[in-house]
Parts: sequence; structure tokens; C-alpha cells
Amino acid sequence: MSYKQQYDFWLNDSYFDEATKEELRAIGSDEKEIEDRFYKELEFGTGGLRGVIGAGTNRMNIYTVRKATQGLANYIIKQGGKDRGVAIAYDSRRMSPEFADEAALCLAANGIKAYVFDALRPTPELSFALRKLGCISGIVVTASHNPPEYNGYKAYWEDGAQVTAPKDKEIIEEVKAVTDYHDVKTMSKKDAMDAGLYVVIGKEIDDAYMEELKKQIIHPEIIKEVADDIKIVYSPFNGTGNVPVRRILSELGFKNVYVVPEQEMPDPNFTTLEYPNPEDPKAFTLALKLAKEKNADIILATDPDADRLGIYALDTKSGEYIPFTGNMSGMLIAEYILRERTATGTMPANPALVSTIVTTNMAAAIAADYNVKFIEVLTGFKYIGEQIKFFEQRGSNNYVFGLEESYGCLAGTHARDKDAVVAVMCLCEMAAWCKKNGITVWDQMLKLYEKYGYYKETQYAITLKGIDGAAQIAEMMNKLRSNPPKNFGDLSVKEFRDYDNDIAKNLETGEEKSTGLPKSNVLYFDLSNDSWCCARPSGTEPKIKFYMGVKGTSLADAEEKVAKLTESLKAYL
Repeated sequence: MSYKQQYDFWLNDSYFDEATKEELRAIGSDEKEIEDRFYKELEFGTGGLRGVIGAGTNRMNIYTVRKATQGLANYIIKQGGKDRGVAIAYDSRRMSPEFADEAALCLAANGIKAYVFDALRPTPELSFALRKLGCISGIVVTASHNPPEYNGYKAYWEDGAQVTAPKDKEIIEEVKAVTDYHDVKTMSKKDAMDAGLYVVIGKEIDDAYMEELKKQIIHPEIIKEVADDIKIVYSPFNGTGNVPVRRILSELGFKNVYVVPEQEMPDPNFTTLEYPNPEDPKAFTLALKLAKEKNADIILATDPDADRLGIYALDTKSGEYIPFTGNMSGMLIAEYILRERTATGTMPANPALVSTIVTTNMAAAIAADYNVKFIEVLTGFKYIGEQIKFFEQRGSNNYVFGLEESYGCLAGTHARDKDAVVAVMCLCEMAAWCKKNGITVWDQMLKLYEKYGYYKETQYAITLKGIDGAAQIAEMMNKLRSNPPKNFGDLSVKEFRDYDNDIAKNLETGEEKSTGLPKSNVLYFDLSNDSWCCARPSGTEPKIKFYMGVKGTSLADAEEKVAKLTESLKAYL
């Protein structure tokens, strides 16, 4: 069907409710809007669904959610997992509870039990819950840190991680195979509950989750010692982190936790936030103001589904709060855990640290220093979660910590996705250790730079929307792939890796080998002087991202080197 035929079908078919039709009638004279809403199906990708809320095939609505869930249900039944059930969580966004219910009732109509949280919960708690309940799959309704007009739907498998290959592609095929909305099953909530196919979960999972988090604490005595002195400002960005973050800090004994009042309660419009993303400095405006009033040691913020953590720390010399990238906060937590577990004899046998290919090279340096196996995976935390599964299956290593540059990390194996609640807890313990030793968190970061090198990373993204944009992004990748540059400015390319074609080519010797990682549309340039550059089209947004990293001899030197590399990349493009 053409976009126009799809529009007419939605307007006239009895399957769609009156409110949906009303919304579509209102855009009847806007051809461009009709085309954008119906020119394609909202794609169910390897990360699930994500899109603007509204009526249409290319939008997030009860019908697209239901259709995707029917595909997932068909897959679960084929895998023989019908009797194990699916856990469902949702965040504070518009339509999140409704979409969670639609997914649950579609599953129930297919004879699959849905365990639905009684209120909003963080994404990592969903990962924990589905394993705790022995479910075959999990769904979390969230658009993470996207603007308020978006919502999304992430699918998880029985190991607690987001679905990885080959299952991701198999589920996508099942979703694509559902072409007729009339084939999508649903039932009333009352009938589903009466049949025992819609089960509400809550406190019992929260309590078990909290107990698991506390197992990651190394020095509870240090927290008690400085609890009266350390001051923490926290913002949940109007999302799911408020209750669990405050609970864990309170139960550990932290006394001075100040929550940004305007961003405390759930708000689907994120009224005080242009963009509810801990990577955006503007999102910290109110938290910084509160921190200055309270003379806080650290500022923490979790994104709306509480899987990512952003931090600022006080530099007592300048009196300013310094922003930390995800690489920096991840390295602080990683180094603290490896150091203190080694010192206290609590490091497991064959420990491993897992990171992604676009995360700081400092991770490898720290892992080597503590004699911990270092493993790199593709971008996306599901690949870190997958390594935990591999370790368990093979009995090879014990996972200690994993991180990615986009402000996500995980200590422990209670979840198989990044967990900002455990990250807050670990970072606050590390901050308590700093306080006890008379230094700031920023001082500790400088110590790591002095010891391992001044690693600095940056990103350069180009947004290209619509059909033409997608073609331009593809063309850019083709240019880099078919004619890879020999250098970026004064940095020579030592090795070129094309993960889509599984080729790692040494440009000095001409030798080619396998990348050793799954197929993915990613290009990586290993450069001289411990520098690198990586190109990757985004899976969730209409943009191509370039990740870069350098190693300098000082903060200023690293800053200069990364700016130079960025300019060289732009010149090439």
C-alpha cells in the first residue's frame, strides 16, 4: 500500500479507535505530515522500537506496539517459551503505562503470562526482574534520553540482556511477518487478570534488587565514617531513578542527599529540561545551582529510565564544578573497584573488565595494571551483557565491571544492562573514599591521568533526516569503506577495521585478519600515538556518529590533540 492508501485504511477501518481517526482527520490537508506518518512502518530494529508518539504506521501508538508484541509473542511460542512469561516495565513518559498494558494484553491473548510492574521502574530493574522470575523475555517501555515527544520499546531475552544475534534478527523477521493488524491478538485486562495471565509485580522485586546492589559495596565502614560530611546533589530528570536511588543511598547511610525539587517527580514533558540527557551540560543547570547553595561534593543525574549516569564534581582549587564524561566516571568506578577488590582480597578468580570499541583506551590500561582480562565488544551495552552469559556458559571468567562511553556502566551481574542505580551507589562509595583521604573526586581523576596518561575522547555527529538523509549517511560510509584514509592529519592509520565485512587490515604490512566481533556497520581506524577514530550510523536517530580518542601528556595537550583530530576528520569528509 502507498502512504496515501495506508492513511485511508487507518481512517476508515473499524479496527482503529475514534480518537486515532480524529487525530488523522486533523492532518487531512497536510500532505507532508501524512507522508511522514505513513511512508513506512516504524522499524522494529535490534534495539526494539523508538519513535514520535502519534497515529500512523511510522509512529509510536497502541497499534504499532501491539503489532510488535504479536511478532515477539509468535517468536516466544516458536521457541517453546510460552509458559515462562514476560516481565514488563515502563518509565515516566507519555503513554508509557498504556503501551506497557497493550504489550501485556497482547501477550496474554497469546497465552503468555505478563508480569507488569505496579508503577514506573528503571530499565536495569527490568533486566533483574526477568531473570529473578525466570521469564523467557522482557519489555521495557522507554525512549531513554530522547526528547518528550518520543517513546520506545526495548526487548530483552532470558539472560537479561537486550536481544543479540541471531535472535534479534529472528524476532525482527517475526515482527515484519505480522502485516495485517486484524491478526494481532488482544484481550481485556479483567479477562487477562482472571485467567492469571496479567500479574502485577512490585515491592518483592524492589527489595531483592536492593539486596543485590548492596553486594557491590566494598567499604561500608568508610561510608558510615564520612556520612555526616559528604554532600550529594541528585536529579532523576523527572524519571524512574528518584525512588531507587534515594532508597539505596539512604540504606547505605548517606545522610546529605539533596534532590533537585523541579526534577524530582515524574514529568512526561520534562518541563525544566530541553533534553533529558546526562550528556547535555544544560540539563545540569538547576542541579549546579542547588550544589552551589549546599556546597555539595558531587552532583549526580540519571536519565529518565535510570540506566545512564552523569556527574559533576567540585574542584576545591577553583571552586567550580567539573563535568565528567561517561568515560571519566566509568574509569573512576572501574579503577576503584579493581584497586579495592585487589587490596581486600575480594577479587574473583579470572576477573574480566568489558568495554566497547568506542570507549576510552584508558580502560585497557587500567585492566592491565590490575592483571584483569580486558575484552572489547561492539557498541551497545547488550554486547557487554552477552559477555556475562558467555563467561557463565564457558566457565571462563568472572565479570567484575563493564562500561560504555555513553554514560552507562554495570558493576556486578544482577542485571545485564547498564545500571545507573548501581553506578550512583559505586560512585558515592568512591567519593566517600576520596573524602576520607582528604581529596576530591576531581583530584582522584587527575591522579588517574597522571598514572595512566591523559586520555581524551570526543564525538562528532552529523544529523541527516528523512529518506535523503539516510542515503547521504550510506554514501559517507561507502566512501570511508571503499577508500579508507591513510592518515588523519599527522596521525597515520595503523589498522583499518570494517566490522560489516569482518576485515581488520594492517596498513603497514597489508596483512588481513578477522575482527573477531559480530557483523555490524561500523568502521574503525586505529591511529598512531594511541589515537583512534570510529564511524557508525546511529541505530535510533537519523545521524552518523564519529567517535575519537587521543592520549596526551597533560589536559591541555590532550585537548589540543583531540581538537586537531576532529578538524582532520571534518577536512576528510
